[in-house]
Amino acid sequence: MANTYSQMYAQIVFAVKGRENIIPQKNKEELHKYITGIIKNHEQKLLAVNCMPNHSHIFIGFKPNICISDLVRDIKTATSSLIKEKRWVKGMFYWQEGFGSFTYSHSQLTNVINYIKNQEEHHKKKSFKEEYLKLLKKFDIEYNEQYLFEWYE
Repeated sequence: MANTYSQMYAQIVFAVKGRENIIPQKNKEELHKYITGIIKNHEQKLLAVNCMPNHSHIFIGFKPNICISDLVRDIKTATSSLIKEKRWVKGMFYWQEGFGSFTYSHSQLTNVINYIKNQEEHHKKKSFKEEYLKLLKKFDIEYNEQYLFEWYE
């Protein structure tokens, strides 16, 4: 888009169906590279990605040429196919419906990138559910618990 200038950053968070810990950490690097390719193919800029065994964080600088929902749909569809094709998990693999998307200013980039890179350390102290609910509260997002991810404790 000629003469269109923007500076938008979003953290995207989504979970494995049932919040099962099934994303193999030994395949994490390959999954990150695959997600990077999807984002680049959509002409967006990946700033950070970290896939935990039961959820994923992606931080992007995005252009207004794509809807975040469409990008997330394409990432989830393609990565589900990759995980199934490579047989990284026994049985079927699905991402849960929905996702969280949280926007940040340019001055927050380093903090958010470090937060995403340090997910392993972060989750030694806080569960994904606690983390996600804290994000919703921090961004003052109203939600109905019945429509949040399925939480299996």
